[in-house]
Amino acid sequence: MTAAVETRILRYRPRQRLVHWLGVGTVLTLLVTGLALLWPPLSFIAWGGVGPTLHRVGAVLFMALPFAYALLNPRQTRELLVEIFTYDREDWAWLKHFPGYFLGHAAGLPPQGRLNAGQKLHHAGTFLAFITVSLSGLALWFLKGSLGATWLPVMAMLHDVSMLAVTVLFVGHVYFTFVYDALPAMTTGYVSPEYARLEHARWLEELTPAAPAVETPETDEPTEIVVQQA
Repeated sequence: MTAAVETRILRYRPRQRLVHWLGVGTVLTLLVTGLALLWPPLSFIAWGGVGPTLHRVGAVLFMALPFAYALLNPRQTRELLVEIFTYDREDWAWLKHFPGYFLGHAAGLPPQGRLNAGQKLHHAGTFLAFITVSLSGLALWFLKGSLGATWLPVMAMLHDVSMLAVTVLFVGHVYFTFVYDALPAMTTGYVSPEYARLEHARWLEELTPAAPAVETPETDEPTEIVVQQA
């Protein structure tokens, strides 16, 4: 009897997934410990200085992760920064369909590359919010005594608004992950051909060879169609 064959597409390698999940952990830590300073029901977290200490530890990890990823993946980092700020005609056409996509209707979307237009905007927004929340946080941490009555509230407001943007982007990311069943990409590293065809048709076309290939761990990019025996 012939074993069933399952085709899965390698999307994210282990170190990419590790950085992703560490990022999730740091964002949640910063969000909860930051809210403890603003929202009375969570004020118990700040008791004894535990909350502020956790916030600073989380902040250091939050700021260090992108730099660590860039050192480990310099070429991919450069390509990503270019890609998230570059939009072609198909990207703008995709964005016109966003209301339907938001509601779970992805049929008829223009074919997209490795990142669809929504993911590009998410990554770009996250990158910009990372810069503003980090700079304002560092100012509040190390320059609080010298900011004065004018700049202290400005930095505090910029920090809070930036963290609100990070939170909205985080919630949106989780929402679309479950609407389009994208979680396996960050748990196993693989996606189904159906998912790739729906979300990243152009990327799938670029990956698909004449015959399925076996994964080669030495390759930096997930560019293989991996056929596995079920």
